[in-house]
Amino acid sequence: MKAARGSGKSGFDCLVPLSGGKDSLYLLYKLKFEYGLRVLAYTTNINLPEVAWSNIRTALDRLDIDHMVFSPAQSFIRKLFRYLLKNQEARGAVYTVSYVYAPLFEGDAIRLAIEKDIPLILAGYSPGQPDPQRMRYEFSPKLIREEDWTPPHLKTCGEFTEDELKRFFDPGRMPENTRFPRYLAPYHAWDYDQNQVMSKVAELGLVKRSRHASPIVSNYPINWLMMYSDIKHFRYNPYAPEFSALIREGKASLAYWRVMAPLVDFMIRNRVLLGREVSRTMQWLNLKEEDLHITLPEGAYDPPLIRAMTH
Repeated sequence: MKAARGSGKSGFDCLVPLSGGKDSLYLLYKLKFEYGLRVLAYTTNINLPEVAWSNIRTALDRLDIDHMVFSPAQSFIRKLFRYLLKNQEARGAVYTVSYVYAPLFEGDAIRLAIEKDIPLILAGYSPGQPDPQRMRYEFSPKLIREEDWTPPHLKTCGEFTEDELKRFFDPGRMPENTRFPRYLAPYHAWDYDQNQVMSKVAELGLVKRSRHASPIVSNYPINWLMMYSDIKHFRYNPYAPEFSALIREGKASLAYWRVMAPLVDFMIRNRVLLGREVSRTMQWLNLKEEDLHITLPEGAYDPPLIRAMTH
């Protein structure tokens, strides 16, 4: 990545999607101070908790990095989340919602990088995120240059307008001779230790309190409802396989998750402490318990290239 230093014609060498979680915060630090890159941080304001916003403000002030925020219309976001949770595909709520709204803000980042002529998008995805069949270190150039990112079922369900569907990235709508960025996840290649990242973020003063570096505390509010729905349907937390893999690979602490995983499940099942977000999000989306349905086959929302890779 050091080869990218000074390559951005707009004054920035890379764009970093910033969620306010530990990984994106630490990535900002490493890119600026260890790699010497000119960084533009970018946030799509989709359901971020106040802790995440506090982390973002603290880190940007500490690191002196430029930042842009895009806040899509909340009516569309609520409509999208509500529809997805009522029409989940076979793998459940976390997969359904994450693999629709992640491409939404990934597409926003790609459009901004194109507009600003920034050659690299560097995302703070930890190893195993997103699904390895979707990305291993880098999104396929074909995915960025040729494939429509609009989830197929949203096109055919009749619930969304043409303008709403255009919120998803489609390179076919870009002008000829568009220069497309590369989209990479550096943590997939770097040595990664979840506890070390949490410690470094606190040590560097990128968060106000050390507990704000925890992925549990900075979690998206809607994620609590998604986990609740999947625990209801599958009887286990959908993130358990991901964190189990990190533990087996020595990238996360067994001692930490042996304590935190049951606590998270307890909060979700009983809707207490952070688990109260289950009830709050259901109220925000005007959903009832019986609205959380699995109705669609596996892959219903996957764009063509993703379906070809996974089936």
